[in-house]
Amino acid sequence: MDKIKTLEILNNLNKNTLMETLNIEFVDVGTDYVTAKMPVNSKVHQPYGILHGGATAALAETVGSCASALFVDTKTKIVKGIELSINHVKSKKEGFVFGIAKPIHQGKTTHLWEIKIIDEEDNLISICKLTNIILDKK
Repeated sequence: MDKIKTLEILNNLNKNTLMETLNIEFVDVGTDYVTAKMPVNSKVHQPYGILHGGATAALAETVGSCASALFVDTKTKIVKGIELSINHVKSKKEGFVFGIAKPIHQGKTTHLWEIKIIDEEDNLISICKLTNIILDKK
C-alpha cells in the first residue's frame, strides 16, 4: 500500500461533502488502521463552547467507513454504516481531535470497528463502535 497515494485519494473524496465542511483530513493509514483529524473550533462547537457530539460522531463514522472501504473491492462493493455507538468521556474546546479506526471484525458482509477519538495530548475524548454492512453495488 502506497500510504501517500492512499491518503491523497481519501482526502480527494472529501470534496463537497460533510467531511470538507468539518475540515476532516486523513493523516495516516496502515495495514490495520486509519487515522483522520478534525479541528475543534466554533464551527464544531455546541452552545457551551465545546466539541459537539454530533461532529465527533461524524469523524468516527467517516474514519470507520473509509477504513472498511480500503478492505473491499469498491468496484463491486459499497460500504454503509448501519450502527454507531459512541461514549463521550472528556470535553474539548480547541485544538484538534484524531479518529483512529482499528478493526474488531472484518467479515464478508459486516465489519466492526473500534474508533478512539483522542486529542493532541493522547487524551481519550470519545470511544466508538461502528458496524458497516458490505453490499453489492447495483
